[in-house]
Amino acid sequence: MSVSLRKARTIIRKTLEKGREMELKPLSVIVLDAGGHVIAFEREDDAAPGRFAIARGKAYGSVMLGMAGTAQMQRAEAQAYFMAAVNGVYGGQVVPVPGGVLLRDRKGAVIGAVGVTDDTSDNDAAAGMAGIEASGLTGEV
Repeated sequence: MSVSLRKARTIIRKTLEKGREMELKPLSVIVLDAGGHVIAFEREDDAAPGRFAIARGKAYGSVMLGMAGTAQMQRAEAQAYFMAAVNGVYGGQVVPVPGGVLLRDRKGAVIGAVGVTDDTSDNDAAAGMAGIEASGLTGEV
């Protein structure tokens, strides 16, 4: 199973809707496939212009490590050298904080990731999970 463009757009639309419902700052949302390639991205009006790289870094670290943003942050806090090495391997593209949400299929295989940014990391993750659940997929924060 892979993430279709249609599903990616649904995830983004529903994530942004949840962000507005939660009264979050304007969000930026990206959906990557299992290889770390961009399927879709949107940045709300007034969201910071540099947020593409942050959203991508949150999702990219999740999909490349098979580890959601919350787990990455815990690993970074416990073993900073490990995450420093990972970022060296991936050219500094990993942002190990909540808001990077793994997408899994029914059997538990990683099929992609969602990256959400512009509010607090925990709020980003909550909005992303709402978008994923609304699309009928399974997420892991």
